[in-house]
Amino acid sequence: MQKAEAIVLTGGSAYGLDAATGVMAWLEEQGRGVRVGADPTHVVPVVPAACVFDLGRGGDFRARPDAALGRAAVEAAAASAPGARVREGGVGAGTGAAVGPMKGGVGSASVVLGSGITVAALVVANAAGSVMDPETGVLYGELFQGRVDYPEARVHEAARRRLAEIAAKNAPPLLNTTLAVVATDADLSKAQAQKLAGTAHDGIARAVRPAHLLNDGDTVFTLATGQRALDAEHPLALNELLAAGADMVTRAIVRAVRAAESVSGPGGEWLSVRGVVRGSVTGVVGRALGCEPPRRRAGARSVPRRRWVRCASAGWLISCGDCPGCVTRWRSARSQGTRPAMDALFVHALERITHIT
Repeated sequence: MQKAEAIVLTGGSAYGLDAATGVMAWLEEQGRGVRVGADPTHVVPVVPAACVFDLGRGGDFRARPDAALGRAAVEAAAASAPGARVREGGVGAGTGAAVGPMKGGVGSASVVLGSGITVAALVVANAAGSVMDPETGVLYGELFQGRVDYPEARVHEAARRRLAEIAAKNAPPLLNTTLAVVATDADLSKAQAQKLAGTAHDGIARAVRPAHLLNDGDTVFTLATGQRALDAEHPLALNELLAAGADMVTRAIVRAVRAAESVSGPGGEWLSVRGVVRGSVTGVVGRALGCEPPRRRAGARSVPRRRWVRCASAGWLISCGDCPGCVTRWRSARSQGTRPAMDALFVHALERITHIT
């Protein structure tokens, strides 16, 4: 076969492959597929499919994609405009995805090479290994994207403790799987496409450690639209695509975990990257400012409302406890240009506070 009509990435383990049935049914109605009879409607759509193992993570083992959901997905894809923004995070096949003790999801990345050829990747990050270096708190994948900002030691240690507590509560994952599609507008032979899929696995190994374990069924598909020819004068012209494919997979995994939101339910709790950092710096900032945690006042029905400071630079809400002194110090620091002894991660934010609620 030289042509695929669609590729299905789904959750639900082998049960979720039923989603491909719905995709094939819709394609058949459109007359798309390999013609196998005299009647033009006699077609068999070629639809490669792969699934991640996420059974039970939502609390219900029987909650998984089916043919109806697959049909809805292909209809939505067909209705979207070319170049439409791809939703990322805990959506689609990434709904139940996890990477180690943290929330995984869907991510995408693309690049236009100097030759004008585009290489893109779509990833469902759902690995047994971790995306975060336990010694530094930095995402492995970001080490390949230029200079990184290392979290302050206290913030990192608080994050490690929080992740360890949650991991101890969750049941250890039995199986995982990271899925990826690497697509290009280059004209590739089947052998070249297979080579591109193979080297794209390097992108998984850069962003997840350890990677490709026995309980990881990692799979990469390659698609080539054939719109741009490789430079026939250079027999190694494929090399830049091979390097870019792996790079895009790494970037897509980083984007997947960065876009994911924390999830807590009957099936367990998985913190997102943002959730780990936000929860850890909250306590550190509060302690650095000398704030006391909110307490129930005598005769009060509930704990006083926390005061929050919005940091326009970091994009986070920083809670320092429910004490008027905390807000007073922030306002004073902003007006006088002084910097209270607080975590270095937020020193840059003092002049960027937009409002206090």
